[in-house]
Amino acid sequence: MNVDVDPADAHWFKSRRSEAGKDCVEVAFLDGGLVGMRDSKNPTGPALVFTPTEWHAFTAGVSDGEFDWA
Repeated sequence: MNVDVDPADAHWFKSRRSEAGKDCVEVAFLDGGLVGMRDSKNPTGPALVFTPTEWHAFTAGVSDGEFDWA
């Protein structure tokens, strides 16, 4: 999917479970229901952009431990 979104003015936030001063991912809710995700160490770098369906699948996978390292 080719998405033309400018996340520059988005409100990026970290999880409340994030420790202060720690590097983590940041998320922003974008126009059209899209969700952006970026590396907090590189806020001007690239961001992943998910459709609502993709975001739901991703977060469900995280909750189910699909991405846990063994």
